[in-house]
Amino acid sequence: MRTYKLTVAYDGTGYQGWQRQANTDRTIQGILEHAVSEEMGFSVEVNGSGRTDAGVHASGQTASIVLPGMVDAESFVRRINGRIPADIRILGAELVRNGFHARKSAVGKVYEYRIDTGERPDVFERRYCYHFPEKLDLEAMREAACLLKGTHEFAGYTDKKDEKSTKRTIYDIMISGQGSRVNIKYEGTGFLYHMVRILTGTLLETGTHQRTPGSAGKALESKDRAAAGFLAPACGLFLREVRYD
Repeated sequence: MRTYKLTVAYDGTGYQGWQRQANTDRTIQGILEHAVSEEMGFSVEVNGSGRTDAGVHASGQTASIVLPGMVDAESFVRRINGRIPADIRILGAELVRNGFHARKSAVGKVYEYRIDTGERPDVFERRYCYHFPEKLDLEAMREAACLLKGTHEFAGYTDKKDEKSTKRTIYDIMISGQGSRVNIKYEGTGFLYHMVRILTGTLLETGTHQRTPGSAGKALESKDRAAAGFLAPACGLFLREVRYD
């Protein structure tokens, strides 16, 4: 048996997220599994590094598959891409050690959230950023971000109440702005359900002075979801990279 790591990009606009679902065929995992299984002539499970919500995009999602023998990676990628929609692409495939698992072997992830603060939404970028026509205080946002970095219990920053563990480490939150564009980049060990979008909503409320920078830390301490900010829309979120040892 041989294990392959796939790097996958997709425009999540028209899909119900990564994870396969019984009631829809509009999931990234489901489409990839169908294509790979058809190509190979037998059922193949495609394991992703994690779930992305409906509408979330990826330029560096990873997945792992196990095949009974060697395949030519370049030819394999070309054939699978010929079977899937144009808004999903396998960017590359590489042979990795047996036992590698895209989710279980991951040690870190990088997400980016894109915001358009212009008066009118950009016609060409509207599907890939959140239109938030407000003047943002980036320094206040950075002050709040500093309180969120490090290892914490992020129970107040998830919408899933039954998480086994809410402890995560955020290595860095980088906030940059140019013109009407604001980008927030998150690097960490991993992120809980809706965590990046709630962090973003909290930072945006800080940037418009609806809350103080210190309130971001209080939401950590209280572990109360109601103390954190709103859930930013999925359209502005990209999974940029999954890191492995």
